[in-house]
Order: sequence, then structure tokens, then C-alpha cells
Amino acid sequence: MIRDIILKQKYELEKRLKEKYVARQTILTDSNTNLIRVIIGPRRAGKSFFGMHHMDEHKSFGFVNFDDERLVKVKDFDEILEAVVAVYANPLVLLLDEIQNLPNWELIINRLQRQGFILIVTGSNSNLLSSELATHLTGRHLPVYLFTFSFIEYIAASEKTLTEIEIKEKFNDFLSNGGYPEPLMKNLDYSEYLQVLFDSILFKDIVKRYRIRNAGLLENLASWLISNITGEFSMNTLAKQTQISSVHTIKKYLGYLEEVFIFFSLSGFSYKIAEQQRSNKKIYCCDNGFYNAKAFHFSNDHGKLLENVVATELMKRSFQDRSKLYYWKSKDKYEIDFVIQQGIKITKLIQVCWNSKQIRTHNREVRALLKASKELKCNSLLVITYDEKYTQKFNWFGIEREIEFVQARKWLLQQ
Repeated sequence: MIRDIILKQKYELEKRLKEKYVARQTILTDSNTNLIRVIIGPRRAGKSFFGMHHMDEHKSFGFVNFDDERLVKVKDFDEILEAVVAVYANPLVLLLDEIQNLPNWELIINRLQRQGFILIVTGSNSNLLSSELATHLTGRHLPVYLFTFSFIEYIAASEKTLTEIEIKEKFNDFLSNGGYPEPLMKNLDYSEYLQVLFDSILFKDIVKRYRIRNAGLLENLASWLISNITGEFSMNTLAKQTQISSVHTIKKYLGYLEEVFIFFSLSGFSYKIAEQQRSNKKIYCCDNGFYNAKAFHFSNDHGKLLENVVATELMKRSFQDRSKLYYWKSKDKYEIDFVIQQGIKITKLIQVCWNSKQIRTHNREVRALLKASKELKCNSLLVITYDEKYTQKFNWFGIEREIEFVQARKWLLQQ
């Protein structure tokens, strides 16, 4: 039976390798290294496809997808390994897909590495993988984060040079639909696809894995969060809005939702760690498509979608350059959407504004940047807008700084 499963997966692998592939910006280091490459990211973001194409460069490789309950139930992993060795004729490179489903997976890949296999593994649970990797694979692994399509990758799927008008049209689609590869590449209905995926992640990766008895409470929390992306929240706020009486339960559920890459949250910046920890957080969704598919809303909130797109891009970049991402609010209620910290320095302050031509909005965004620039000692000031591009000096109460305004689609296309 095991050999039949591996043969069927091999057939599916060969079919997938014939499908159209968009090269990802994420880099997977050369397989000659003995480090275990761990590709981590959301379900259906293309981790397997990415690993397959990297693996296909080598003559000797094998593939196992552990998103199959029949394999997970096999008590002796050596039976699986024997089937893989037979089907793939003694492979040197192994791609082990959705490894977190396999009990004691970290012990197994340790053993495989000692046996001389070059390993690429994927997983859809950030906390499980990061904690287990740190504990059991210290110094022997390299995490590689792969998320849904960036706008650069979204544009690359067109396979042609686009005009400025076409790029703008693509950006509008990206803003609403998000960057999940499959509905884009196969021309599927985004809303239907993402509704099913969202519910599947909740029940398969959270409810089932963590044996949550009252799944309705988790659904209530996820529904409130997706409907209120870009907004601030506290644990007490969530308790009132979701009818979950226990703050401990809310923290636990929120942690699960972040682990499976549906949401991520930002703390308010402060030079004092205790103040950061006490601050309200802001919630963002890892892909805009989920908002339109699952949120309770009556119209397209362009400003909210634009801010979430910027947040997700900054989050992705933070994994590459190891920066830290916060929001900031002064005591007199001036706010900065995103504060970028590199090491001990604040390197950039970013506001997101759909239309900064409105005088009141323009003044609010500019004054907040000037105030934060002085307090946080950062002169790199940026306003990301839908359709404006210019640089100008501003002076407010003796604070003079130059601020750059840039179109979101152009900013997203910057490497």
C-alpha cells in the first residue's frame, strides 16, 4: 500500500512539473550544502511547487507528501523510506512535504541527514517548525519563508511586458484578490477558492490539530479579526467582541491563527520593552484575498486594503533583511502606520494613504511623520499612496523634513 501511495504521488509530481511555473523571489540555497532547507509558509502559497522545481534540477531525487493521513498513520517510517528508495531508485535529495503532520518528524529528518540525504522540507505551521527546529536542529537547518505572490511575482505571471495602464489594472486586481497562486494561474474564482481554503485552515490546521472543542468560538474570533484588519485591538476588546470570556483562550487562539499564517499582528513601538508588550496591537491578514472572501463588509474599503498590502509586503521583506516592524502612536494621538527598525536604529517611517490630496488627510499624515521623525530620530520618511508621486519639504512647528510620496504599485515593484 505504501509503495502505491508513493507511486501515485510521483505521478502527481510529474504532472505538476509540466504546469506553468512563476519563478519566486525567494532564494533556496544550493543543495550541495548539508543544511536542511526548511520551506515555511501558508498553505497553498506554492511551497511544494517551489521545492519541486528546485529539486527537479537534480537527477536523483525523491518526494513524499505527508498531507496524506495514510502515511501519517504508518508507525515505522523505515517502511516509507524503503518505498521511496525503491520508487525513485536510491534518491540523494528528498523533498518531504507538510512535514509537521508526521509525528516525531524532527527526529526522523535528523536521522536522514546523518544517513547522507540532502533534505528539503516544507511546513505550514510557523510556531511548530521554528520551536522544534531551534530545539532539535540547532546549526543544521536553514529556514526559507515563502508566502503568497508578491506584486512582482503577480506581474511576472503575465509573461509579457505590461504597459503602465495594464500594471495599474493588475494592481487593482491584486489589491482585491490577493496573491494566492492557484486561482491566478488556473483562472479560478477567488472568492470561492479562498472561502474554502480559509475554513480548511481553521478546521484542519487548528481545530483538528489542537483538539479544540468549541470551534465556533475560534470562528467568531477569526471572523472579527478578518473584518477589522488594520485596526487596533486589546485582549479585552476581543473578549467583548467575540464572546470568549477567557483572555487566556483568546491569546491561545490568536497564536494559532498567526502560526498558520492567516494573520499577523504588530506591537506599538517604544524604547521600553514593557511598554511594547502592554501596547494595543494592530491586526493584519497575510493575504488581501481573505478580506474580500471572508470579511463582513458592505463596500470595498480601498484604504484598508492598501494598508494591508503594504503591511504584508513589509512583513515578507522583514524575513529577508531581518528588520523589525511596528506601528507608533504619540501621547497626543499622532500615528505612524509602520516603523522599521534595523538593529538598534529606526531606519524608516511609513504612512499609507489612499488619497493624500485631501487637505485634512494630508496634514494629518505629514504632521505625524514630522513629529515621529523628531522623537524617533529618523529622517527617512515615506507616504505610500494609490496614485501620487512627488517629494517635498515640509515645516511644522520648527521641524523641517523632506517627505517622499510614492505610488503603491511602484513601491511594490522595487526590489
